[in-house]
Amino acid sequence: MTDIYLLNVAIADLLFVVSLPLIVHNELSEWPMGNTACKLLRGSYSVNLYSGMLLLACISTDRYIAIVQARRSFRLRSLQYSRVMCTIVWASAFLLSFPTFYFYSRYEPSHTLEAFMEDTMVNQTSEAHHYVCEFQFSDNSTAWMTKVAVPSTQLAVGFFLPLLIMVFCYTGVIITLMKARNFQRHKAVRVVLAVVAVFIICHLPYNVTLLFDTVNMFGEQTCEFSDVILTAKTVTQTIAYLHCCLNPVLYAFVGVKFRNHFRRIVQDLWCLGKRYIAPRRFSRVTSEIYMSARRSVDGSSDNGSSFTM
Repeated sequence: MTDIYLLNVAIADLLFVVSLPLIVHNELSEWPMGNTACKLLRGSYSVNLYSGMLLLACISTDRYIAIVQARRSFRLRSLQYSRVMCTIVWASAFLLSFPTFYFYSRYEPSHTLEAFMEDTMVNQTSEAHHYVCEFQFSDNSTAWMTKVAVPSTQLAVGFFLPLLIMVFCYTGVIITLMKARNFQRHKAVRVVLAVVAVFIICHLPYNVTLLFDTVNMFGEQTCEFSDVILTAKTVTQTIAYLHCCLNPVLYAFVGVKFRNHFRRIVQDLWCLGKRYIAPRRFSRVTSEIYMSARRSVDGSSDNGSSFTM
């Protein structure tokens, strides 16, 4: 069940990483592609944001059931149940991202054309187009509601809800682990604390900045204040993006079984490469090394503690 959640987290993070260069390009210069690509890019970013955060909450709930509610885990932790939960998470992410899909558009702001004319001292009759991929609204009331609803939903569902679930579940996990008589319990506790701490360190600054910006969005602001808020959002958002790169370390490579399987794959590839490079000289030696390596890895993987995260 945990593997199903981890697979979906990996998909969400990979889709986000693929779309990130285009988002950066749009922030630095004009949007080079069409309106459909604009909607898909911004919408997929929103879907990956919500799905990634909710899937991390599902993983914490799964670990809570497996360790704290161990007697019920056989009934609650099934592949069918995990597939249903992942389907609900992705469907909820698409539903929450509907405003992003709908209101993001490729258009040419009127003020950018005027500024371009003034800076370059070109003729007023020449055609200079600068397209952006941003929110576009037909009236002020829709703009006000959307610009408040989108970041508010992101704060509530994309940060505070997963944070509360993770704190509740991992608190119960830590209490259960401290009561257990196991030599690896302290290591497991440190892993749990690291997971929660990294989540808070990466996402709390950006969400606090986003909350402050949303509260003061429609108030009168000086240019210096707006620049400070924009810089703070850029820096803290970059830190929040870093969490996608840390997820494989926190949720995969800390596990004993995952490391053993990964080591086995590397050894299999190394042995296979040796056979292709020098098939005659290494044929028998490689086979012996391969079999001994598999025995050692298989033997060590069976001794992993059930508390290892």
